[in-house]
Amino acid sequence: MVGGAAQLTGTLAPMQFGTDVAAKGVRERTFEVSRGDRRIPGVLWTTAEDGRPRPVVMLGHGAAGSKREDYIVALARGLVRHHGLSAVAIDGPVHGDRRADKGAVAGLPFVDFVQRWSADPGLVDDMVGDWRTTLDAVQALPEVTAGPCGYWGLSMGTIFGLPTVAAEPRVAVAVLGLMGIAGPTKDRFAADAPAVACPLLFLVQWHDELFPRDLAFELFEAFGSTDKRMHVSPGMHAEVPAEEFEASGKLLAAHLLD
Repeated sequence: MVGGAAQLTGTLAPMQFGTDVAAKGVRERTFEVSRGDRRIPGVLWTTAEDGRPRPVVMLGHGAAGSKREDYIVALARGLVRHHGLSAVAIDGPVHGDRRADKGAVAGLPFVDFVQRWSADPGLVDDMVGDWRTTLDAVQALPEVTAGPCGYWGLSMGTIFGLPTVAAEPRVAVAVLGLMGIAGPTKDRFAADAPAVACPLLFLVQWHDELFPRDLAFELFEAFGSTDKRMHVSPGMHAEVPAEEFEASGKLLAAHLLD
């Protein structure tokens, strides 16, 4: 079914809801938030069973994907059903509903992202601003707890997530990974990593063909958190095992619901 339009007013950015579907205890709503002239498309997952507010986890998808990647949707629904949390995902730059083609051409978002990552010095700060605006908007809803939240994002989800976690004091726990001190913004990672002080799970693929493990180990060492752990699994970049998603959910719930 299609839900009615809703807006948050006052000092918050306008939040416009679209589709509104509930199944197996999870309510899933699409939305858009505006930040200046930027349009931020997203999906919010909350419980459909009661109105009790729950902490939210921001989910950052990888390059070539979108907020509706299968693993993002599965993780979000699991966080709601099994861990008593809420979840929100937004499209990264040149991904999903930020594209005129909606990502219909396979592989093109990845190519466009790599070009933007190399050429646009404001790309990371723009995405950090989008995440913080989105967090403000969803935490103003009665079904989402204001205050401490979580962040989960691998690969491109870490490219934008690491600076977001460093900048946003509400993030109380994070899962990052599939990234090293590498790429066009490697200096930014090196500068921001010491500011990541929350409990942290960092995921590494031993045979990662995009970001070699030695660069991932360097990034892990740079994080400022005194409560950090690394999980290393065999396999290439996209072969993160299912048990790491399960471990992610348990860690996020342990720190947001204690």
